Amino acid sequence: MDRFEIFLMAPPGLESALAAEVAEAGFDAPATVPGGVTIEGGWPEIWRANLVLRGAGRVLARIGSFRAFHLAQLDKRARKFPWGDVLRADVPVRVEVATNRKSKIYHAGAAQQRIETAIAEELGAPIAADAPVTVKARIDDNLVVLSVDTSGEGLHKRGHKQAVGKAPMRETMAALLLRECGFRGAEPVLDPMCGSGTFVIEAAEIAAGLHPGRARSFAFEDLATFDAAAWSAMRAPADAAVPAVRFHGSDRDAGAFTAARANAERAGVAELVSFEKRAVSEIAPPDGPPGLVIVNPPYGRRVGDRKPLYGLHGALGAALMDRFAGWRVGIVTTEASLAQATGLPLLSPGPPIAHGGLRVRLWRTEALGQKT
Repeated sequence: MDRFEIFLMAPPGLESALAAEVAEAGFDAPATVPGGVTIEGGWPEIWRANLVLRGAGRVLARIGSFRAFHLAQLDKRARKFPWGDVLRADVPVRVEVATNRKSKIYHAGAAQQRIETAIAEELGAPIAADAPVTVKARIDDNLVVLSVDTSGEGLHKRGHKQAVGKAPMRETMAALLLRECGFRGAEPVLDPMCGSGTFVIEAAEIAAGLHPGRARSFAFEDLATFDAAAWSAMRAPADAAVPAVRFHGSDRDAGAFTAARANAERAGVAELVSFEKRAVSEIAPPDGPPGLVIVNPPYGRRVGDRKPLYGLHGALGAALMDRFAGWRVGIVTTEASLAQATGLPLLSPGPPIAHGGLRVRLWRTEALGQKT
């Protein structure tokens, strides 16, 4: 298995943004597919993808495939599969199976049991619901495709966020939305409804050149293919850049920005960020060059929640139009009418993005002009 397909999971709607990041990071031939991006590579590429990619939610290694038209055939071919090339006999394994209507094997539970038995009896690895390693099988048109989740916990768990707000945004999604707004680390960022500080901290880490996976462990460390010495050399920290700009967050909830400060401390970027208590109507541009305002305002699931939100979005837009000449704006929301309530000169929105059971869009502006 010198080279194989690697699947990089993305929030649906942001596949192209992840593909751009993957290409920029130097991975070979990224191709967008529903729900993510595929590349070709080997285990070093698996390790590096987990370490450096900010937008990927998980990294799956496609370890093999075979045809199976019934459960007895699945059982036989699963037993012949070279599990020991990837899995360790002393590390517990969990199996997840997904099937579709095109396959004659349609009972996911029965298929899961056959694969679990093959791993347990042929390799000797224990099967456990809380195992650190997960084998995923997809049966599509009678083709059984086997993958290993090399990440373990989702990659949005950077290792520093302990405090979260009421409607947290995953770091992976925040990184891709920053990218969609044109942010590459060379300009200031302001989030006027910062919550636990996700956009601000992510922007500071990007500017400092810090790897998102630097402070956590991964499932691939429990695989037979793991090379501890090579991994140690790969993750050795480089000298962090010292950005010329700073990153700012504010929130009317004092508890939110207190949590954001604590998260920034744990991330090692406290000196690059500032958080303060401030209402949206009171926001002002920090000293220095213009940059990006990016915000994930509240949006209601119920009709009764929406009315006060129009006033909030209107106050945000008025403050930005009045004081933020030269700044670009990115707004995440479920409702076109809420974005339009800001009165900002919005561009056409991006595609729908799956987020917390909702579908949101990113609305952007070009640099705002001077108020006349």
